[in-house]
Amino acid sequence: MTSRAAGNGVLPRPATDGAALVLVIGAGIVSAFQVGKAPVALPSLQADLGVDLGAVSWVLSAFALVGALASLLVGAVSDRLQARRAVVAGLAVQAAGSALGALATGLPALLATRALEGLGFLAVTVAAPAMVVAATTPASRKRAFAAWATFMPVGMAVVMLAAPLLGQLGWRGLWWANAALLAGYAVVLAVGTHRLRGTAAGGTAGDGVLRGLRDALGSGGAWFLAGQFCAYTAVFFALFGFLPTLLADRLGVGEAAAGTLSAVAVGAGAAGCIACGALLQRGCRAAPLLVAGFAVLALCGAGILLVPLPGELAYALCVLFSFAGAFIPVVIFEAAPRLAARPSLLGSVVGLATQGNNAGIVIGPAAAGAIAGTAGWPWVAVPIVAVALAAAVAAHAYRHRLEAAR
Repeated sequence: MTSRAAGNGVLPRPATDGAALVLVIGAGIVSAFQVGKAPVALPSLQADLGVDLGAVSWVLSAFALVGALASLLVGAVSDRLQARRAVVAGLAVQAAGSALGALATGLPALLATRALEGLGFLAVTVAAPAMVVAATTPASRKRAFAAWATFMPVGMAVVMLAAPLLGQLGWRGLWWANAALLAGYAVVLAVGTHRLRGTAAGGTAGDGVLRGLRDALGSGGAWFLAGQFCAYTAVFFALFGFLPTLLADRLGVGEAAAGTLSAVAVGAGAAGCIACGALLQRGCRAAPLLVAGFAVLALCGAGILLVPLPGELAYALCVLFSFAGAFIPVVIFEAAPRLAARPSLLGSVVGLATQGNNAGIVIGPAAAGAIAGTAGWPWVAVPIVAVALAAAVAAHAYRHRLEAAR
């Protein structure tokens, strides 16, 4: 543990630091608010900016565009810098992006600020796993990474519960509220994790940024994780990026009720993360968990979009979609330290995996919005099922390598 944590510029601790771990997970949660606020605000954004569904879907995708292009580079840099500083800076950048977004007068300006938010989100999600490693012992690490993986479903669910406030705040008020929260949390994290503070840049003299980039690009394990993450987020956000709108249409409920139901469905992912962590702790293998997660995504996606089920049953499938799909990021985060060729390469491996994650967030909503706008939602099921099944096959094919890294 000592070399792994030191290689990421974070001071190792002899036992699990529960308080620091909670603060790190909290940083992920408030960052995930920036992902979840867009689906909630889509109807308001369309009305205020006067754009159609296909155009406004880029409010979801632009957030991840920077990450789709630069995650590996940020990960390699984080291997040389102090992870704690990178996470605090990422929160501050997101705060600035949200504040500027609240001032945007048109879609192009809003998309630019969403890209800035995405850069800050990227810094948090790439650097935070090194803080998780530093705050835990090997015995507690599987459960710790399962807890860390809850940041996305918990964050998205909580902000979706803000849907009833949109009538009073408007989407601009929601953006301002997130800016204030992010700025405040950056201060809290900086103060509360000072015991995890490192010394100088991470790695050894030979572990430069270019070497980190080269080694990560040459790592089959890192590419596998990137592909799995890309497939998961593309499928997930193709459906859940528009979930409030879909539920309002399918169940005939108002905007506030659709937001609450969406929050419950997304929140089921947090339960899925914890369940997956428990399964890993009990010795369940990574590959079967990935295969199971993707198989459920394919089946539920087809059931929700293709089969004329009663609205209540379709909603139950949304909950299952979220719960089982959450197994995938837990396995990815837990496997990353094991698949890294050396401890000081962890940031680069997570960076490449996160690059896949962000590519999926860009591709999924944009493709789903375009297909739904021209051919209707049933046709969105076709790429969802195809991508999920392809990822399941890849996970099964890679099972021996995942087991060898245990």
